[in-house]
Amino acid sequence: MTDEQICLVGREFRYFKGNRYRLEGFAKDSETLEEMVVYRALYGEHGLWVRPAKMFFETIEREGMKMKRFELMEKNL
Repeated sequence: MTDEQICLVGREFRYFKGNRYRLEGFAKDSETLEEMVVYRALYGEHGLWVRPAKMFFETIEREGMKMKRFELMEKNL
């Protein structure tokens, strides 16, 4: 893991639809070796999820507005 990735582990993110998640770590897809983000919902059953890192950190456009798919909640730590 890079230093930047290490700093993100345990941090909270807000999904663009409003729910909050905690980044649990990074992993690699066993078939493609694509870097993945492992994250946990901070609501409901607190499910554990995985998504390609490229997608997790990308900027998206919805209703004419650009925003991050997952926005870091604690910017100044």
